[in-house]
Amino acid sequence: MKKLFAIILFGLICSSGAIASSSAGGTVVMNFDLSESAKGKEVDLWIPYPVSGENQLIENIRITGNYENAEVTTDRVYSTPMLHVFWPEGAGKRELTFSFYASRSEQRAPDLKETNAKWDPRDYAKWLASTNLGPTDGIVKNLAEEITADKESLLEKARAIYDWTCENTYRAPETRGCGEGDVCNLLSNPGGKCADIHSIFVSLARAAGIPSREIFGIRLGKEDGQEITTWQHCWAEFYLPGRGWVAVDPGDVRKMMLKRGLTPKDAVPEDLREAYWGGVEPYRVKLATGRDIDLTPKQDGAPLNYLMYPYAEVDGAPLDWLSPDTFKYKITYRNNGKK
Repeated sequence: MKKLFAIILFGLICSSGAIASSSAGGTVVMNFDLSESAKGKEVDLWIPYPVSGENQLIENIRITGNYENAEVTTDRVYSTPMLHVFWPEGAGKRELTFSFYASRSEQRAPDLKETNAKWDPRDYAKWLASTNLGPTDGIVKNLAEEITADKESLLEKARAIYDWTCENTYRAPETRGCGEGDVCNLLSNPGGKCADIHSIFVSLARAAGIPSREIFGIRLGKEDGQEITTWQHCWAEFYLPGRGWVAVDPGDVRKMMLKRGLTPKDAVPEDLREAYWGGVEPYRVKLATGRDIDLTPKQDGAPLNYLMYPYAEVDGAPLDWLSPDTFKYKITYRNNGKK
């Protein structure tokens, strides 16, 4: 009965607090103008490039602008797709419009059960590995062992880590962007946004031997012409042998608690806990996975913590991708109801 209630409830909850449906769609339009911020200089721009998958269909992709070259590439570790655009030194204008139509279905895995299916951790090595800000040893390993001490199956361990993350983190609205996801610092002060909360889940899960990953994306709007420039969002998935990748979103559990006026010390409502265990609503588009990303072609700056926002370099120096007022771009949702 609890699982049935969670599925019904999930059809009514979305991150904005509005009524959700089992599917969503629309056109995402990204407009860039780097003419002034990179005047007279060489510019490279990388943009997350969504692709179709089990829960989303990407169609009607359009790329227009006065660039010298545009290409779709992937990184070499995670095969994360990206659009790379180049303007040479001395170009007068640096304008680009990138748009796509996204159809997204609710991601839901009811009746999760341990399958005892055989699997080889070597096949999921990159989803079990440490990252620069997400270690799997030391205090992270110790905490993961403590959380899962009385659990035997992978599913039981994943659920215990999910519950712990829901109960011991909180949303900090003042966090810049979606957060860095610096797990060791977060364990001392577990307040942040989606990248912070899901980095904690992923690191703890990996430390417990559960393949896990962050999914980086952007939320869809609900009104035609709605600006979604700062609507980036990430969630998490863990791998359940015999079932596949299972979505969880403790970050939205905490965001919804804040919307309800609850404090970090309040108990996690059972309806929210169940709604975001095993599924996510459809008002989001998956853009990328992976941490510590070397772009293609390789950027001059350090590896990217994650690829969720546009990234640009002017003569090899990165622009602040969390400042769209100076790194000039705008993202708009069009509820056109068709491709």
